[in-house]
Amino acid sequence: MTAQEALTALKEGNKKYVSDSLEHNHSDSNRRDSQTGGQAPFAIILSCADSRVVPELVFDQGIGDVFVIRVAGNTANPSSTASIEYAVAHLGSKLIVVLGHESCGACGAAIAGGDNGPNLNHLLKFIEPAVEQTITGDVNDVVRINASNQAKALVDSSAIIRNRVENGGVEIVTAFYNLNGGKVDFE
Repeated sequence: MTAQEALTALKEGNKKYVSDSLEHNHSDSNRRDSQTGGQAPFAIILSCADSRVVPELVFDQGIGDVFVIRVAGNTANPSSTASIEYAVAHLGSKLIVVLGHESCGACGAAIAGGDNGPNLNHLLKFIEPAVEQTITGDVNDVVRINASNQAKALVDSSAIIRNRVENGGVEIVTAFYNLNGGKVDFE
């Protein structure tokens, strides 16, 4: 599946989610059993860990369809980047979606600043540039800028991803999930 075909599939799945007409394809025992020999997800989704944003549901996808990495603030830290490298290099995924969402708590914490302990401070350092870049200081503006920054960081920090974007048909897009209604805006 090409990156554009993958993007179309995600957009169509989100329309089903928004209209409460999920099909839940690829979610039964036959699909589960068919995946025991390996996986070939058509898209990679770097999403926030927020419990209200479940990519498999948001895009009406099932077992083996999408390779999801969830981390607060959808940050391209070394571990999440390595996971994406694996999917690009070994699973053949052609689309990477960096999915931010409305009212992100991690982005809000980055805006608020302060000492949140060593682990959370480490994570928030990946979001702080978006805070500095926003004119409004609005959390949703920070979310959008952060998604764009994380997409750029994937290319800048990974030779594997950069090579596949430049030569291998891999595309990276950013998206914004609206909590009210569930619509995903691809940006």
